[in-house]
Amino acid sequence: MAWSERQLAMLREMGVRMFVPVRPSAPAPAPAGPPMAALAPAVPASAEASAATPASAPSAAGSLDWAQLRAAVAACRACRLCESRKQTVFGVGHPHAHWMVIGEAPGAQEDEQGEPFVGAAGQLLDAMLRALDLSRAAQGEPARRVFIANTLKCRPPGNRNPQPDELAACEPFLRRQIELVQPRIILAMGRFAVQSLLRTNEAIGRLRGRVHRYQGVPLVVTYHPAYLLRNLVDKARAWEDLCLAAQVVEQNRTDDATC
Repeated sequence: MAWSERQLAMLREMGVRMFVPVRPSAPAPAPAGPPMAALAPAVPASAEASAATPASAPSAAGSLDWAQLRAAVAACRACRLCESRKQTVFGVGHPHAHWMVIGEAPGAQEDEQGEPFVGAAGQLLDAMLRALDLSRAAQGEPARRVFIANTLKCRPPGNRNPQPDELAACEPFLRRQIELVQPRIILAMGRFAVQSLLRTNEAIGRLRGRVHRYQGVPLVVTYHPAYLLRNLVDKARAWEDLCLAAQVVEQNRTDDATC
């Protein structure tokens, strides 16, 4: 795959000087499904403070459209994280995006702003996405857009690690987001996101470099941007992971064109 000067500049911004793209041994085809739902309108601020209804329970998420799902997340009180959050962090991006980025849990800035991956880690993620000509913008060509979500929709106090019961309570919301977006590729970032989605205790280093699947969608594992800010040497490995994900998407696009 050839990279433009603009992409090379983004790589330099990430601190990557040299890279070798990794090719998947057997890319999986994109999942088929019905037309995707339209982008949901913003939910009134009062929804956050409203009492949970039967439709807002995580177990009922599988039948919700975008607007109902956003309202259900805002009203959720299925675990103790609802007691300390300032607001829920639903997700951001294009509702038809070909890429879906899934992180771990909101931090302090995400809890303040209600958007995933902000601050220094978010800036690095945006630079990584720009290197592939991708954006979290909600409008534009779906092939060049991402939808970003977290495994948890509420911040754990003090940015502690997510607990298993919290991950389990939030998973129906995330699963429904994936069903609505119908992405061509999932990029799972960080240990807790990866292990929760893949139902494994294996380290990221052992899971990288190959294509996994979640609910039928190809999934590539990589490091969390916050980890990369502390471990610069792994930025080159993260770039390899992005190259692998890009090749899966490109192969799926080629397969679709020949059908």
